[in-house]
Amino acid sequence: MKYYKKLVGKNVYLSPMNIEDVDIYIKWLNDFNVTDGLGTSNKIVTLEYEKEWLSQQENQYQLAIVRLEDDKLIGNCGFHGIDQLRQCGEVGLFIGDEENRNKGYGQEVLNLLLDYGFNYLNFNNIMLKVFSFNERAINCYKKVGFKEIGRRRQSYYLKGKFYDELYMDIIRKDHKYPIDYNFQ
Repeated sequence: MKYYKKLVGKNVYLSPMNIEDVDIYIKWLNDFNVTDGLGTSNKIVTLEYEKEWLSQQENQYQLAIVRLEDDKLIGNCGFHGIDQLRQCGEVGLFIGDEENRNKGYGQEVLNLLLDYGFNYLNFNNIMLKVFSFNERAINCYKKVGFKEIGRRRQSYYLKGKFYDELYMDIIRKDHKYPIDYNFQ
């Protein structure tokens, strides 16, 4: 697969998505270990659906997460819910395979996205949503500087239990850029 280094960190870089990766995305988007945290486990993602999604122009703010050391695709991230007038956007990401989780990639990806969002897309406020059971993600978001701004109680049903949906955000003046990132 061919990737292009749009945003570069120490261990990962973010690249425009490649339609040739459709099989990898289908594998991840039909894996309960990935989709439980995304809130999409009730969906079945087909080849046709994912090809169409990957080729849509409105996905211009969706990026592939690629490991720097070996150019291996490890996930997806980007912005949605963009409101340029209000200078707001919503960020999201996932790391596909368990072997690539809990290595700091998510934190690095978020810092790259926040730099891009605040300095190039002119956002002042960036929000995200996360389910209350996803403590690993919540801790990652807090380390980057996101703060909880509210919660929708018992709004997500999964495997016989209800969970809260947490809303977190960060504003431009509160984001501290890590010194050791190689922003390009």
